[in-house]
Amino acid sequence: MIVYMTKLKMISKYSILILVVIVIFTLLYTNIFTFKSRYKGNERELKVYVREIKTNYYIVKGKEELVLYYRGNKKLKYNDYILVKGYFSKPRDNTNFNTYNYRKYLEGRKIYYVFNAYNIKIIKKNRNIFYEFKNTINNRINKFKSKKYLKLFILGDKGYINKEEKDIYRNLGIIHLFSISGTYISIVILFLNKILRFKSKNIIICIILLLYILLTGFQISIIRSSICYILFLINKKYKLEIENKDIVILLASFLLLINPYYLYDIGFLLSFIISYSLIKFSYLLVDKNYITKSIIISSICFFTSLPIVLNSYYSINLLGIIYNLIFVPFVSFILFPLSFITYFFPVFDNVYSLLIKVFENMSIFFDNIKILNLSFSKIPIIIFYFNNYYLLNPRVYFFDVGQGDCSLIRIKNRNILIDTGGNYKYDDINNYYESMKSVGVKKIDYLIITHGDYDHIGEAINLVNNFKVEKVIFNCGEFNDLEKELIKVLDKKKIKYYSCIKELNIDSNKLYFLQTKEYDNENDNSNIIYTELDGYKFMFMGDAGIDKEKDILDKYNLSNIDVLKVGHHGSKTSSSKDFIDEINPKYSIISVGKNNRYGHPNKEVLSNLDGSKIFRTDQDGSIMLKIKNNKLKIETCSP
Repeated sequence: MIVYMTKLKMISKYSILILVVIVIFTLLYTNIFTFKSRYKGNERELKVYVREIKTNYYIVKGKEELVLYYRGNKKLKYNDYILVKGYFSKPRDNTNFNTYNYRKYLEGRKIYYVFNAYNIKIIKKNRNIFYEFKNTINNRINKFKSKKYLKLFILGDKGYINKEEKDIYRNLGIIHLFSISGTYISIVILFLNKILRFKSKNIIICIILLLYILLTGFQISIIRSSICYILFLINKKYKLEIENKDIVILLASFLLLINPYYLYDIGFLLSFIISYSLIKFSYLLVDKNYITKSIIISSICFFTSLPIVLNSYYSINLLGIIYNLIFVPFVSFILFPLSFITYFFPVFDNVYSLLIKVFENMSIFFDNIKILNLSFSKIPIIIFYFNNYYLLNPRVYFFDVGQGDCSLIRIKNRNILIDTGGNYKYDDINNYYESMKSVGVKKIDYLIITHGDYDHIGEAINLVNNFKVEKVIFNCGEFNDLEKELIKVLDKKKIKYYSCIKELNIDSNKLYFLQTKEYDNENDNSNIIYTELDGYKFMFMGDAGIDKEKDILDKYNLSNIDVLKVGHHGSKTSSSKDFIDEINPKYSIISVGKNNRYGHPNKEVLSNLDGSKIFRTDQDGSIMLKIKNNKLKIETCSP
């Protein structure tokens, strides 16, 4: 070890250069080489070991690691050897622009396949002492009220924190508190130093840290903090005089050589950038009191992580520094230590649960303060805050929201959102809020609700709570229950709303609402919107049916539509042959959920649309249309 550390000292002078070279190599390597799985992809039976247990899936190891989905009742334990029957599928890419890419995340773990199991048979129960220890811990934790936080702080398992909670913590700028990082490891080391009184205690501490890395499944933040501590210890003991910041850089370089895909792991980037920055600027903490030190540390963490956070989540909360001053000591010095105390002394379970409740309620309270939340478009340099804010040419987006509708028209600095989908959070991959932020949307000037069905209005209340919405437009007819619930929120927020309008002026553009008469059903009362953008004709059909299509043809002279947002997700109740032949669309967009239970889009409708080029959100992901130099360009975000 000493020999290696001596060599490390020699090369540490060139640490920055080494890191730059390795990053360049990593970028080239990951973009040129395609990794192949050891599996063919057509296997129907596998024998694998259970390595990780998550809320709704497992990580298993056979020829290589796989994600295993299983909806049955059989409970598995760590290191069980099992026979699974099912089929392979590829991990999904993101289907909305600039959102979380699940496939790349798994590639970072060298996982290339998902196995969907319909039957599992346990061949052999775990007999490994280490995994039996982990099973014992896991089983014990499952008995506690606040087990998800115990699993988080003891096993480093964030899988039990749901997406809504993660969004709140991310909005507050405190999501880093849920990775076991240097602060937590320091607390563990401090405790071990207090209870271990013999000379060789550092060796025991190092062994415990290495075992903890194994116990928590090689999480990058734990690897970084634990290995750094061990290297710092060796560096100090043998007076090698290597600067700590160089050790951090060289460790990052070494890990990138082991796994180049770490470069795309946000946890890896944040862990090393923040760690390096705290060491680099540690001189600012000299002779400072606790409060001043806390402010400086919080500021360093906030500003050095800013570029990564902005380009990953497209928003920041300027109050994040203050929130960290509140939550960091609360979590680090109360919740984290109390997690271990509660594990060993269950009598503290009620106290622990109460403090968790206090923490969650405080988080929700502060999350409702939106005054200093800023959104940024996807770009690596912060000064381009207004990038994409003012567009010279119109753009139209059709987001993948599953079985629902959500379209965005952007004209200069105006944003018109047509429908909201029913639940934008149906998975991490299809978060259209982040997609909108990433392209420069900071507010919604007009939210148009085509009609009151859940798959068109269901996300509206969440939307107005997360974005600044200027005005809302409803369709003709009486308000249903969902619309009334939205109106209560609009009244509370003093957002103006209108219904049954005929046209909308957006600078030099107009949106026409093709009204005919009031119908006895919500679908036919849908707002049908027609507009021309730089000479290109667009129609948005909502869920209007064949009867309304006939009335529109009788009342309006429509032909040669360039882009048609197909009515009712391609249902047979819409898009009649007479209507399609008359308007003659060049491009047809169908917003539809993958493998939906309704059988949308209907085969007859697809046949009617055969003369146009069809795009479907279930197959093509979200779709962007950009008008530039009088030409219409179409991009998709295919899964």
